[in-house]
Amino acid sequence: MMGNAHAGLANWHAYMEHGSNPALLADLLADDAVFHSPVVHTPQAGKAIVMAYLVAAAQVLGNDAFHYVRELVDGDEMMLEFVTELDEIAINGVDIIRFSADGKISDFKVMVRPLKAINKVWEMMGAQLAAAKA
Repeated sequence: MMGNAHAGLANWHAYMEHGSNPALLADLLADDAVFHSPVVHTPQAGKAIVMAYLVAAAQVLGNDAFHYVRELVDGDEMMLEFVTELDEIAINGVDIIRFSADGKISDFKVMVRPLKAINKVWEMMGAQLAAAKA
């Protein structure tokens, strides 16, 4: 199990470092994956909806300023702290990821601080998700 989770984490880093290709992301996600947004109260369940959120997040947050600054690993669970900047607002957040037995992402939670950062992420994610639906 541990090897699969670590392989999953390596695959996540490869996805983030190589242009956030949706085809790579699809291979990383379990069919029953769940996404917990920092701005949407209810968990978003199912591979397609998790894909939509993570692709939008990559478009919004995945700029040149984005990088992970800390990583905590506990079995099949990982917490990756990140920093980035949007419209001159410093953003600090964490991705909390659980991997399934086969190394796929089964649960993905994003938390962001401070308040003005979360408001900027909410605004930009909303626009990105709306554009993706259009």
